[in-house]
Amino acid sequence: MSETSKTAPASRLEQLIDWVTTPLKQQQMALGLTPQCPVQPVPLTGDAGFRRYFRVTNADASWILVDAPPETENTLGFTEIAAALAVQHVHVPHIIAVDLQRGFMLLTDLGEELYSTALTGADSSTVSLLYGDAIAALHRIQKTQATPAYPLPTFDRATLIQEMNLLPDWLIEKQLGISLSAQARQMFSDAFDQLANNALAQPQIFVHRDYHCRNLMVCTPNNPGIIDFQDALIGPLTYDLVSLLKDCYIKWPDQWIEQQALSFLVEQQKRGNLQHCTAKQFLIWFDLMGIQRHLKAAGIFARLNQRDQKPGYLNDIPRTLSYITEAAVRYPAMSHLGAWLEQHVMPVLPDKLSRLT
Repeated sequence: MSETSKTAPASRLEQLIDWVTTPLKQQQMALGLTPQCPVQPVPLTGDAGFRRYFRVTNADASWILVDAPPETENTLGFTEIAAALAVQHVHVPHIIAVDLQRGFMLLTDLGEELYSTALTGADSSTVSLLYGDAIAALHRIQKTQATPAYPLPTFDRATLIQEMNLLPDWLIEKQLGISLSAQARQMFSDAFDQLANNALAQPQIFVHRDYHCRNLMVCTPNNPGIIDFQDALIGPLTYDLVSLLKDCYIKWPDQWIEQQALSFLVEQQKRGNLQHCTAKQFLIWFDLMGIQRHLKAAGIFARLNQRDQKPGYLNDIPRTLSYITEAAVRYPAMSHLGAWLEQHVMPVLPDKLSRLT
């Protein structure tokens, strides 16, 4: 047989379909996903990683198929963290079947409506209801304990600073083409040290790490459904709260954000936590944690374009940076960082990004 006449290796999608329709597990047989029942996966919008999602249906039911290449994606983390969150009655997908070696999963379907969709143009009562549910779920999330099979990594100083360096490396130098002087580099380094100190001074608890409107699903009952938690770790108490309230994809008034943050503190104190934390201290933790996260996020958005050819996040950079500059003016240790971004980055963003989108 010639080289050209050999059967080509099955694509990952073909392997995924074969896997989900092979009745090796009783659960799959019960769902009716067999070779005799053709499966036509419908691609769903992906995320910033390399995972791919498909919806499969049979009669009136539907499920989610996940292709998570093992060389880049953390399928073991997803399965173990899902189990740990479910113990706390957090609404996460149930894992029907998984192939850790190949990075395939079959999950229950949490529906199609993201918070980001539901919040667009929503009235104040709907916004209050959705965020009330998300914050109630966050209190449960923060009680989550790691499973013996998957000890959670810690959000240490090296990780915090590595994340923040994504901004000068990927956004400022690679995306915007701005050369950083030694003085500017030192300014960033000093600010990053202060931000890492702030993060490490907080109580360290379970952190989802991407708790925002594109990872929350509108569900009835037990709202919200929560996805994309496989990168969870042990980290600062305010991290997920600031991800939710100072969302990179939707922006709310400062006064409302502060009210929600302080209500979270009050609820924590009712539960016996943070008894000696003042409102002023909590807002310092919250604001500076937001600067750390938004430095990382803006850098990642640029890296997705530069390295992964995913330009869809570029339009979210100005909003993300605005959180940094608005918070920086309230804290002397961040004033040089905020002023530098206002002078060197914010003025060139509209022109630089408009050429690429």
